[in-house]
Formats: sequence, C-alpha cells, structure tokens
Amino acid sequence: MDLDGNITALDKVSVNVDTGNERRDRGPVYRSTLSNGMPVWTVAGYDEAIAALNDSRLSAAAMLAAGALDGGKLEPDLRDALLKGLTNSDPPDHTRLRRLVSSVFTARRVEAMRPWIARLTEDLIDGFAPGDRVELMTAFAEPLPILVISELLGIPEADRPRVRDWSRTIISGLGSPDFPVAAAVEFVDYLRDLIADRREHPDDALISGLIRARDERDALTANELTSTIFLMIVAGHDTTVSLIGNGVYLLMTQPDLAVRLREDAGRLPGAIEEFLRLESPVPTANMRAAVESFDLGDTRISAGDLVAIDLQAANRDSARFTDPARLDPARAQGRHLAFGHGIHFCLGAPLARLEGELAIGTLLRRFPGLRLAVPAAEMTWSQATFVHRPDALPLMLA
Repeated sequence: MDLDGNITALDKVSVNVDTGNERRDRGPVYRSTLSNGMPVWTVAGYDEAIAALNDSRLSAAAMLAAGALDGGKLEPDLRDALLKGLTNSDPPDHTRLRRLVSSVFTARRVEAMRPWIARLTEDLIDGFAPGDRVELMTAFAEPLPILVISELLGIPEADRPRVRDWSRTIISGLGSPDFPVAAAVEFVDYLRDLIADRREHPDDALISGLIRARDERDALTANELTSTIFLMIVAGHDTTVSLIGNGVYLLMTQPDLAVRLREDAGRLPGAIEEFLRLESPVPTANMRAAVESFDLGDTRISAGDLVAIDLQAANRDSARFTDPARLDPARAQGRHLAFGHGIHFCLGAPLARLEGELAIGTLLRRFPGLRLAVPAAEMTWSQATFVHRPDALPLMLA
C-alpha cells in the first residue's frame, strides 16, 4: 500500500516478504482505499476476519449494488447477469442458490474425475522434455484447470480459449478503475447464447443441469443462471491456476521440501494446505457493505461502509499461526481462510485441491531436477485485487 493507504503493487510480493504481518501492523482493522478510489475498511486479523465472514450485517448484495466491483460502469441488468451469483448474494437468495449449485457440483462428482484429471495432467506434461525451459503458467497451470472446468460444465472445446481469456480479463479487472466493460458484455452475450443452445440440445454436463433446475423448478432467474455459470468457471479455474503456480514457486524456493514430497507423496495434501495459506490464490475475499453500524473488534463500522477481508494477511497472522512465514506441511494449527469461511466458503475447493495435488505431484515425479530458470527476486506478481500468482513462472526441466 502507498502512504495514503491505497492498495498498490507493494502489497503483491512473494513469500520472502511477510506481507501478511506487515499489513497487520496497521492493526487488525484499518482504513484504506481501493484502486478504483472507493474507501474501505480492510480486515487483516484472523479472528476479525472470521467474525466479518460470519456477520450477516455485512452484505455481499449491498456491496454489489454499490458498484464496488465494477466501479459503477455496468448497467444493473448486466452487472447482475455477470456478478450476482453466490458470492455476491445474501440469504435467503444465497441459501437457495448454494443448495442448487451444491446439488450438481458435488465433491463426489469431482472425485470421480480423478482418473481423468490424472490422465489429462500426464498428457499435458508429455509435451515437456528434460532440458526444456518452459513458462509454467501458460504451458501448464492455465490450460489444465480450464480444460477440467470446461468439461464439467459442458463448454464446447472450440470456445474454451475465449472463455479462459474472458474469465482472466474480468477477474483481473474487478475492483479496478479500468473494469473491462467490453469483455463483460461479450461474455454475458456468449453465456446467454450457450444457455439457449443447451436448452435446445441438452447434455449431461452441469450447465444443462442448471438449465433444467431453472426451467422445471423455477429455481433461479435468468441472470442468476448466467452469473452462476460465470462463478463456477472462476471457482473451478482461476483459483486453481494460482494454486498450481504459487505451489510450484514455493517448492522451487524450498528444494528440500520438494525432495521430501517426491519421496513421500502422502505429504502432498498437507503441503497443498500450506501453499493455500502462505500464498493465498485469492488474497481478498469478496467485499461486503455494512447494512447497519456495529463494532468489529475495536473498530466502529458505520452503515454503508465497505469492508474488504484480507485473507492473505489473516492467513499470516502470528497471533493464530506460529512462525507464519514458514512453509510447514505438518502444521497442525487451525484452518486457513484461503477458500473463505462460513456460508461463502468456496464450492470449488475440492476441485482446486484435487487438481493442485495431481498437477504438482506429477511435475515433481516426472522432473526431479525441476528448478527456477530465473532468480526468484526477478519474478513479478499479479497486481489484481482478487488474484495472487506469478505473472510468469519460467522453469528448467530436469
């Protein structure tokens, strides 16, 4: 953040700098400004973050209506069609939507895809060879998740590159002064056309299942349908891209741990949780707006105030985690908040964990001499409000 408390590139650095505790030094709740100029309370303490994520006086729907995500640039109907999904709704709408999505996007369905995702991972890595220099983000971390979520949803193969690009552009622009209106319009138009096609030609994928729920049970509105599909693309894709990139980066800076994980794959799930905690793929939870005045810890939040929950800082809170900057796959203390908490806990978490485990585990097994191709200090990181990952991850394969 700059001297005025604005969210800037200085907040987006690697694990080598304990940014979580640096931000907590300003206090567990402090005043700042979004890059689009909107004032916001930032919650950096773990206990305060838990309280905020559970507090019904903080409304995701009111935040959306205030234009905090798009800077007020989208017409209300378009904003709802793109963004009024689970993460930006409150009960009872949220309860209804989550029950519907949970019924089709189940952990059992995700786990049943493990053999297919494992084969897909191997196929992608078959294109690499020892001695190659690869840019892992574009060659592997991005293609794998979009292929998986597209298969689950039933997005046509020819459309997947466009869907990936739209998703990446929109997510990177949320909360910024340069929200990508053109991409939002194009993506909503595409989703509406795809829904119309799937209504005429249904299949066994998730989009057809959601359409049936809308048409047969009147379970969601037309805009809720499009925004739910957009959210599932993001939840099933973008977070996983960051998890793979962040996790591989951390292992390249911790070679002894990479050796241990290669020798004992049973340690990998614990390592995945530490990757998520230490370099949270989504550094900031979706913002909320206070619908009434109340105290959050020692801070008075007034009705109408925007509140941003800094998951990255909370996950490095030394009051919660001993030696929080240390990567410890055997860490037994408390749960991290990388996927949120409470009613907005990410439904894509099982898919992200599964893909992260398979992707990183397969890379370690296939290329035991894997290493960074550039000094870690030369790497740059995404500056987007809701994205935390390397801009590029150049590796030497061996």
